[in-house]
Amino acid sequence: MKEKIQKYDFKEGLPQEFEIIDFDLLFNEFSEEIKKPHRAEFYQILWFQKGSPTHFVDFNPIKIKPNSLLFVNKNSVQIFDNKTKFKGKAILFTDSFFCKTETDTKFLRSSILFNDLLSISQIELPKNNSIIETVFELLETELKNSKDNYQSDLLRNDLRNLLLHSERERRKQDFKELKKDANLEQALYFKTLLDDNFVRHKRVSFYCQELNITPKRLNQSTSKIFGKTPKNIIDDRVLLESKRLLAHTSESIKEISFSLGYEELTNFIKYFKKHTNKTPVEFRAEFNVA
Repeated sequence: MKEKIQKYDFKEGLPQEFEIIDFDLLFNEFSEEIKKPHRAEFYQILWFQKGSPTHFVDFNPIKIKPNSLLFVNKNSVQIFDNKTKFKGKAILFTDSFFCKTETDTKFLRSSILFNDLLSISQIELPKNNSIIETVFELLETELKNSKDNYQSDLLRNDLRNLLLHSERERRKQDFKELKKDANLEQALYFKTLLDDNFVRHKRVSFYCQELNITPKRLNQSTSKIFGKTPKNIIDDRVLLESKRLLAHTSESIKEISFSLGYEELTNFIKYFKKHTNKTPVEFRAEFNVA
């Protein structure tokens, strides 16, 4: 049977697309799945209450500190540590749950927690009287109530408060601030568009057209925010997906090439080697040995 990266949609049958689940329950229900590379179509806030596991997100090993939160963006490929004991809980929610207005969408898209352009967001909770823990408890309490006309709004408001308090705490803990201006807004919007379209559209001109700006203006934004040209960022996104599929699936190089939008296998091989100095076969072999 051909191995693929397991992809999870939100659980069906819940009153809304928002859930808090204990890690113990997660390991009981999905023991084998979460120890392997997998990705989800929803956002995750992982609260590691006890233990110091190593959590992998897109080839980045993250050493977890006890009583800390980790913010995992949707569609990231992650692997839970199965060698270290730890306790905790996870908040899971979707775009459709949180984004009821354009303001909600803009808030989530520009959040430093899920869109920190420099690292994956992790915050240590203050030892005494953490308001973040209090808001977490409010969410758990509301989830125990029967669904009514107020519940989804209450959950959404408390979740927004949790994110705001977490952002405030993140800024206190070794965070490099990026100035919120037109450059940042355009760069983040470009990144969102790219995630949705990179398989079919690999030319800068497409994104400029969607953003209704000139290539020169987009280049100014991405250079200031990312330190890279739009073309560099497109290449990075294509290569990340290529590496994910090569490392975590048993699909053939030809199948991977086609799934990434390349009609000719040779074009994909040339592209990958140009940017990594390795062929796809060499990268897969090295990763499997490691």
